[in-house]
Amino acid sequence: MNLQHYIGGEHVPSVSGATFTALEPATNEEYLTVSAGQAEDIEAAVAAARKAFTEGPWPKMPAQQRAGILRKIADAIEKRDDEIASLECRDTGLPITQARGQAHRAAQNFRFFADVITTLGEDVYRVASAQLNYVIRKPIGVAGLITPWNTPFMLETWKLAPALAAGCPVILKPAEWSPLSASLLPAIMEEAGVPAGVFNIVHGIGEEAGAALVAHPDVPIISFTGETTTGQIIMRNAADNLKTLSMELGGKSPLIIFDDADLDRALDAAVFGVFSLNGERCTASSRVLVQDTVYEEFVQRFAERASRVKVGAPDDPATELGALVHPEHYGRVMEYVQIGIDEGARLVAGGSRPDTLPVGNFLSATVFADVSPKMRIFQEEIFGPVVCVTPFSTEEEALELANDTRYGLAAYLWTNNLRRTHRLAQQIESGMLWVNSQNVRDLRTPFGGVKASGLGREGGKHSIDVYTESHIVHVATEDLPIPRFGAS
Repeated sequence: MNLQHYIGGEHVPSVSGATFTALEPATNEEYLTVSAGQAEDIEAAVAAARKAFTEGPWPKMPAQQRAGILRKIADAIEKRDDEIASLECRDTGLPITQARGQAHRAAQNFRFFADVITTLGEDVYRVASAQLNYVIRKPIGVAGLITPWNTPFMLETWKLAPALAAGCPVILKPAEWSPLSASLLPAIMEEAGVPAGVFNIVHGIGEEAGAALVAHPDVPIISFTGETTTGQIIMRNAADNLKTLSMELGGKSPLIIFDDADLDRALDAAVFGVFSLNGERCTASSRVLVQDTVYEEFVQRFAERASRVKVGAPDDPATELGALVHPEHYGRVMEYVQIGIDEGARLVAGGSRPDTLPVGNFLSATVFADVSPKMRIFQEEIFGPVVCVTPFSTEEEALELANDTRYGLAAYLWTNNLRRTHRLAQQIESGMLWVNSQNVRDLRTPFGGVKASGLGREGGKHSIDVYTESHIVHVATEDLPIPRFGAS
């Protein structure tokens, strides 16, 4: 199979003819050839998108009409539910049962933002009877969207839906490790009636295609999801053109369990929170902090559950934990397993490849206990099915441990003490907190992190804010006094 770019409504190869190959995570065999975009391909895509912005109907289209097209996109996605799941499963190594939910979430993104733009009001301020001030939202321009390799289709639509809803033409740069499902988007957009040039794809390596997109002066907004070091590079490279940036970066999210919590439900949440999606999720609860009065019991039960997590072929409906996305990433995760052992953490589950899976990027669900905050596996994002368990005695110690990393994306709190809940909710350093719950998203709420976990917020009207400029108009309704300089 050969994937080309999609620019100005046409499938085209790279100007240079350059390509790269993608590997199937379950076998590490090459199965896909992809056009490798470089600066000249980004230039062509920006030209097409810029023309769609300045000359095309999309930015000026009434919100109701744009919303109608977004809903048609959602319908087209849902028709391809099984195909999207199959491609995601093969391309990323996600278990097929978890990949199936991605198409539904992707369609939901488009329907949600169709509703947002038809119900979102604009601000009006009246100054007595003398002046009327009102705000106009204008699409910011060509949007550069750089997306990650975990759950790629759903996360692409999480950016595409609000950008298109706001009236921005887009250039999507999918992750090079999982580009396959994005190949369905051109046909979906055409079927829904998106004008040529409004939606564009340039595949390629981040250091080439991604860097060219970030540096281009006619792309005023970059929305990026990925790891923190790359986000820092993007921020530096975007500075010359003072671009708007929205970046959801790394995480090392704590899951805090007090002894008054429902331990059965907390255990379910802890297992699911780090081993679902192969542990390759930014909001994974990869640090489990447990009060010492129930610590040993919880560690024993956690290890037992982890040892029963079904590792297997991604296309097997019984599989709960599939193959990690790429051998390079697999090697990095395995290095962290060894680091944990070398640092003296107690390995209570997993830590190696299942004997029944001799090839591919497979790792058993891995649990380290007695992890101290000085250990690298406590501090650094592993982004795989590896979890650290750490005891605490007091509420103050739990808070200190929760905040003792450079990251601050998500956090999870399990307690039935209402006062404690509200105290900690105000002190935990994270952009999002779930109490007695797993990671259940409300699309209306702001999504994003603090510290090294990101910049800005997306979700609901916050996403529309990212892709629009607020233009304020001041209208005098009476003759206001004007100082008469030089009149005498």
